[in-house]
Amino acid sequence: MCTDLLATNTSIDNVPRVRQNPTTQLCCLPFGVQARITGIDSRDAVARRLMEMGVLPGALVRVIKAAPFGCPLEVEVRGYRLAMRRAEAAHVSVVAPEKS
Repeated sequence: MCTDLLATNTSIDNVPRVRQNPTTQLCCLPFGVQARITGIDSRDAVARRLMEMGVLPGALVRVIKAAPFGCPLEVEVRGYRLAMRRAEAAHVSVVAPEKS
């Protein structure tokens, strides 16, 4: 099989790949970039409080700005803004929409 690839002058690098958006943490999202929440990686009271405020999988979220020393973050989700610590935002997994 490998010799067939070499004989036809094709390689694995020429095969089109499906591009998947990598998941990152909300605290690592650049300012102004909109992303979709994919999950919350915690099951403690903080995660429950975030979910009660609308930070749920499937919702669009955007980091607006950060305080002078980097904490807390101002986040926009479901049309309103809230402040959360970077430690709390680290538990929220997001994926940026693919640009076309």
